[in-house]
Amino acid sequence: MRKTILFMLSVALVACTAKQPKLEDECLYSSSKTQFSFWSDQAEQMEVLIYDEANAETFETIALKKGDNDFWTAKVKGDLAGKFYTVRSFQNGEWGQESPGIFAKAVSVNGQRAAIIDLKQTNPEGWAKDQRPAMPDPTDIVVYETHLRDFTMSPNSGVEHKGKFLALTEEKPLSHLKELGISHIQLLPIFDYGSIDETALDQNRYNWGYDPVNYNVPDGGYSTDPYDPACRIREAKAMIQALHQAGIRVVMDVVYNHTYDANGCALGRVVPKYFYRMNEDGSFANGSGCGNETASDHEMMRRFMVESVCYWAREFHIDGFRFDLMGIHDQETMRQIRAALDEIDPSILTYGEGWAAMAPAYPYEELAMKQWTYKMPRVGAFSDDIRNALIGSPFDHDPGFASGNAACKQNVMWGLIACPEWSGEPMQHVSYITCHDNYCLRDRIEVSTQNSTEGDRIRMNKLAQTAVLVSQGMSFLYGGEELYRTKKGIDNSYQSPDSINIIPWENKVNRQNLFNYYREMIAIRRAHKGFRLGSAEAVKEHVDFLPVENEHLIAYRIKDLEGIDSAKTLIVLLNGGDEAIEAQIPEGAYTILAFDGEAKADGSLGDYAGSHISVEPYSATILME
Repeated sequence: MRKTILFMLSVALVACTAKQPKLEDECLYSSSKTQFSFWSDQAEQMEVLIYDEANAETFETIALKKGDNDFWTAKVKGDLAGKFYTVRSFQNGEWGQESPGIFAKAVSVNGQRAAIIDLKQTNPEGWAKDQRPAMPDPTDIVVYETHLRDFTMSPNSGVEHKGKFLALTEEKPLSHLKELGISHIQLLPIFDYGSIDETALDQNRYNWGYDPVNYNVPDGGYSTDPYDPACRIREAKAMIQALHQAGIRVVMDVVYNHTYDANGCALGRVVPKYFYRMNEDGSFANGSGCGNETASDHEMMRRFMVESVCYWAREFHIDGFRFDLMGIHDQETMRQIRAALDEIDPSILTYGEGWAAMAPAYPYEELAMKQWTYKMPRVGAFSDDIRNALIGSPFDHDPGFASGNAACKQNVMWGLIACPEWSGEPMQHVSYITCHDNYCLRDRIEVSTQNSTEGDRIRMNKLAQTAVLVSQGMSFLYGGEELYRTKKGIDNSYQSPDSINIIPWENKVNRQNLFNYYREMIAIRRAHKGFRLGSAEAVKEHVDFLPVENEHLIAYRIKDLEGIDSAKTLIVLLNGGDEAIEAQIPEGAYTILAFDGEAKADGSLGDYAGSHISVEPYSATILME
């Protein structure tokens, strides 16, 4: 039965004031009233449907009144906590699909209806005192990317809440991250996404989550009760709070470039096609390769993105945002996002993929592509330059410099100084070799060096990661590489089972030497400002490459560091060949920080004096004067 309520004492229609409402104010709850506000420049009529339960068939209808700036609003008196709602619009002679709205903050299972809750009741104990961990200098950043299931599903993980937000409130995963020494954890998408049925979690289906449904709600699959709209929010906050207490900041992987279903998702239901770029024939443009691309250049899509990241930063205390296929967005949107986050906390990170899957339907020179990074101050981009140079391109099986390909040497050198031609400032250059996409490091090295020994492959692994950690850019590591993870040769594991994607905790014992090396290299980077000078001018002043004759050797020094570093000079020697190389260095007395696959931040590997030193095969030598 449908109850139509157009005019009642319990409902008061309100017009927009001169101050334009925010998109995020779709549902503002208080115990005495709930205010609704939805934007549409296409609707002839709009209404909200109120349900007593998530699966109820009957509803009450609240007519919305159009005010200024195409916002449709209503105010409903009384306490609506625990109820659910959808919104729909009338245009072209018919009512459109029901939608939870574009800015739902709480939803029913699988996100089909928005929930009315008191967000204050989702705060874990002590939330008001939660603070971002201290970040004295942005160059201290070392990001560790992981997926909640990858990190916690192994039978050897020692985790009770496997695959859930609460897993990262437990001691074992937190102690691992603290021991490794990273500053930020980047979580693959934790917003509400469409590929996992939250009513059938016992099926243990896996997906990375790059298929957005409700951008501003945590995904119920990671909660202990997806049927409770408040549970997922409370547990996501508890996870972030626990990571903060462990001294680790949290980066959220955001996917504003496309939606799961252009016609069926919230952005396409209330205002069809507005939030997307369209081809001349009326079809959806497809720069994402996923069937559609959003239109960040449209005023309300830009506002939506800005308000969305600010909502996560304020309500969930998120410390950074990694933008999937950032090259689909326009540069001005990224600049506005940066400016808005600066008003909250300038230390919040912003970086992304400076490319698109296919050609976006927007002028190329105005897109947030990697080569235009310098036009977007303090917005970083992943450097496929240093990735491809160190371990080879993901589009072939050729080796990189770290696995014996001397032809890549010059590009490695370029990456070590953070590719100043496009990065503007070093911290805009995200130095990495692996992430969730493509092969993990162990598998990549194996497919490109099939005749090498496992011992040499581990040496190549260490050498490649060393280059990342001594690069002047921001260091980024893929979770599990420190435990010698393998995905059994699968290079796109977005829906592979846990048996492929889980991190092998047992390798912390079996491959302890690799974990220790990663930990010590992170400590070396954190101890020496010379590896993270922070400005293009400082890199130009202090870094120079030493002359070498061997094509497999890179040698450089970071000099004149008095007043900057505890070292006067740092020497880095990288041997990407299968034989030891005699390297000439400035004569001096040095402390050894890394040599022949070993690293010690405290200098306990010993001392060296002279002007020539042997660099062992597939290894780094790092000296401090």
